[in-house]
Amino acid sequence: MSKSLTNFVHALIAVLGGNALYFGVERFLPPRAQHVAFRIDWGMAIDFWFCLVVFGVVKALAGRSPGPSKSS
Repeated sequence: MSKSLTNFVHALIAVLGGNALYFGVERFLPPRAQHVAFRIDWGMAIDFWFCLVVFGVVKALAGRSPGPSKSS
């Protein structure tokens, strides 16, 4: 798989996973941390943070998995 396609898949997993986690716990967050549709607010920033954390986890796991060996 090409590097750009791999990065796209990692980003897609991060966005979908981060949003799923955020919207799963959103109702338990304080009102200021809950996202209001069509507004830029703290909820959007926290959602972004969730996606960023998932992206870091995906990249860390991808770096640990044995991939195809590169021979020179």
